[in-house]
Amino acid sequence: MAEKNSKFSRRSVALFWLAIVAVVIGVLIYFEQIAILYVLATLALAALLLIVGFSDLEKVGIEDLE
Repeated sequence: MAEKNSKFSRRSVALFWLAIVAVVIGVLIYFEQIAILYVLATLALAALLLIVGFSDLEKVGIEDLE
């Protein structure tokens, strides 16, 4: 397993990104930039589908979760 040299945990980084995305979405809704929000949502969905499509789920096992 790789050494942990990070100052922040993975959970903290994930919450930080979640807060940033929430602020960006809130700002876009406040300024009524729904077209930009649609484009960002479409790109995010395409990225998610690519990640799932290229993930190698066949090699994931219970022993890898420990």
